[in-house]
Amino acid sequence: AMPFRTGSADVCLSSNALEHVPDPWRMADEMVRVTRPGGVVYLSFTNWLSFWGGHETSPWHYLGGERAARRYERKNGHPPKNRYMRSLYPVSVADALAWAKSCREVEVLDAIPRYHPRWAQGIVRVPGLREVATWNLVLILRKLPDTRDE
Repeated sequence: AMPFRTGSADVCLSSNALEHVPDPWRMADEMVRVTRPGGVVYLSFTNWLSFWGGHETSPWHYLGGERAARRYERKNGHPPKNRYMRSLYPVSVADALAWAKSCREVEVLDAIPRYHPRWAQGIVRVPGLREVATWNLVLILRKLPDTRDE
């Protein structure tokens, strides 16, 4: 829970943190809660199935998070900073898009692959491909006006 009043922020930004919390969509919901109607939520993260999804254990994370961590430790003499299911959690583009679509408090302004050229933005719309080719997803959301009192 963020220590901010509901609707107190014009902009709420998270860059590369979502994959480091055990309940990423609760974190995203909390970002929406603290954003005022008309405000913007910017959420970016490295998705698990991308080449860099395992962070410093990449690309070995494709063989499993724990296996990749053991390999990293053998090779480097110390465990990785980001540990699968302890400080690094598997998030996906599909889950992010589904969460954004189901969140009735926001409209999706954009969903783009961060670090890609503009011509490659369409890959976010291709299931399967987007999970591997979208190294880092950016969701840009606008908080909708509160209509409960109308």
